Amino acid sequence: MKLKFPNPGLDDRIPSHKDLERMENEEAGDRPKWDNKAQYLLTCVGFCVGLGNVWRFPYLCQNHGGGAFMIPFLILLVLEGIPLLHLEFAIGQRLRKGSVGVWRSINPCLTGIGIASMLVSLLVGMYYNTIMAWIMWYLYNSFQNPLPWSQCPLNANRTDVVAECAKSSTVDYFWYRETLNTSTAIDKAGGLQWWIVMALVSAWSLLYVCCIRGIETTGKAVYITSTLPYLVLTIFLIRGLTLKGSIEGIKFLFTPDVNELMNPETWLNAGAQVFYSFSLAFGGLISFSSYNSIHNNCEQDAVIISIINGCTSVYSATVIYSIIGFRAMQKYDNCIARNILLLINTFNYPENTITDSNYNEVVTFLNRTNPEVIQKLEICDMQTLLSQGVEGTGLAFIVFTEAIINMPISPVWAVLFFTMLFCLGLSTMFGAIEGVVAPLQDLNILPKTCPKEILSGLTCVISFAFGLIFALRSGSYWLALFDSFAGSIPLLVIAFCEMVSVIYIYGIDRFNKDIEFMIGHKPNIFWQVTWRVVSPLIMAVIFIFYFVTQVTKNLTYLVWDQEAENFPQLAERPYPAWIYVLIFLLAGVPSLSVPGVAIFKFTQNKFCKKTDSREDTVKTVSAKILMSGQVGYVLQLNQTGF
Repeated sequence: MKLKFPNPGLDDRIPSHKDLERMENEEAGDRPKWDNKAQYLLTCVGFCVGLGNVWRFPYLCQNHGGGAFMIPFLILLVLEGIPLLHLEFAIGQRLRKGSVGVWRSINPCLTGIGIASMLVSLLVGMYYNTIMAWIMWYLYNSFQNPLPWSQCPLNANRTDVVAECAKSSTVDYFWYRETLNTSTAIDKAGGLQWWIVMALVSAWSLLYVCCIRGIETTGKAVYITSTLPYLVLTIFLIRGLTLKGSIEGIKFLFTPDVNELMNPETWLNAGAQVFYSFSLAFGGLISFSSYNSIHNNCEQDAVIISIINGCTSVYSATVIYSIIGFRAMQKYDNCIARNILLLINTFNYPENTITDSNYNEVVTFLNRTNPEVIQKLEICDMQTLLSQGVEGTGLAFIVFTEAIINMPISPVWAVLFFTMLFCLGLSTMFGAIEGVVAPLQDLNILPKTCPKEILSGLTCVISFAFGLIFALRSGSYWLALFDSFAGSIPLLVIAFCEMVSVIYIYGIDRFNKDIEFMIGHKPNIFWQVTWRVVSPLIMAVIFIFYFVTQVTKNLTYLVWDQEAENFPQLAERPYPAWIYVLIFLLAGVPSLSVPGVAIFKFTQNKFCKKTDSREDTVKTVSAKILMSGQVGYVLQLNQTGF
């Protein structure tokens, strides 16, 4: 006995296979199509492969046993990522609608899934494009020699460098003071920072130009935005391997600690990374696949993109840690040099008496004769320097920029690095905007005659207006809050509901027949097992883990405060009480829109049924398509003179 919930009227809400063939042959329908398969694949790769592949995956590898982390990552990529990716591709291609239209066609009570995806795409897009603005600001400042973050500015009297910079570092100061001009608390908003506002205007304007006509324009841009990052990564890898310490960094990254495989947190973080690195549940992938030919091999696409995504994560981690190894070696050499200088001055040794080659022997000897002097030396340990793991903006705007200033012709490397980040972020934003615009079209909020250019423009303008909160002096704290809650729990809820809806409401048998119609064969046993049991179970476990973790822990955030005791380390502060209301809006509203809309639709259908007096209304999809074909035939006769 197969579990399937009743779903009356489904056949009237979706086109039949014959209807799809007719639409394909007659090119009926108002949805655009991809110019070619490469354009579609590049767009999906660009959406899936984003900034997280560059600055979060390497951190997780380093923090969870190096090469050992690859094992749960690859296992969960197969059991969680690929099945859900295939499901989104297949259902979008079959029903040929955006995220709202797909779930509303399956059952009106599921409309909330599409609305939740749209809300998450909107919220994530607002703060994600702020990161793009920061990248543009750094890219603009990279066309200088020396780089502005390579030295501390002078104070007002021009007698010394600024004290805040002297206490921290040049890269920290440029990031927290020159770029963000950050306040000391999230409730100390400060004013808008005009340079960030201008960068935001530039970021949203450029995005609008690329998305102005949907896939007709983004499909052209991805030829650059989706391929250039791989070229730049390869250039950085070649350069990185020539730098001192790069091999130590790569060895540190991939040296496995098998004990981490027994740590549940390692598996849970691997599952979360797989989920987020595929950009699942945003609605963009469903919309992109709906522009395909009905007989496109969506199964093959899911496998290809999954392999590219996984390999990109490993490849980028290798590149990043070759540079981090160089940075760690620079710090190690500087530490040794300071200790050598201290020993030479203390014991009045001739210059060059102590060198890197005999340093350890001298320290061992002096530790027996003058231990009190040795205790004053700094502890120089390469493994400790390599283990100082950082992620996110800290990796891009602090660690990597610090490594770049120690490279020859550093402005060139800075331009390359931030150009790569910009392309990665821009191609991801294409999917985020599609995840908002396509549902708005499905919901018919604006008249159908309203061109897509206006809808895309309104989306960008509204997002920019709300995104000005990230241009405040407290903007980085707001961005961290959005990142923690807007793009976490809601996505897990949406993805779980997507899989359950397709398998148990749309029906696995119908879905299997649809895929056989589209690609020529039924899904094999792997897809059946993962769709029915394994993937939903994995997502449920990850959701419970994150929910329990967030509810039980004290929510804090990190601030840059030069008056803090451990400055220049970031100080940990508790969130104010009112922030929990905003957390509910960010995480709760998208999540609760799924059951909320379902209850509303159920109540509406149950108690508010109205008879439609217009009996000539076309009620079924098949009738609509048939009527469309008849109208087209009449127009053709008129044009030929009959």
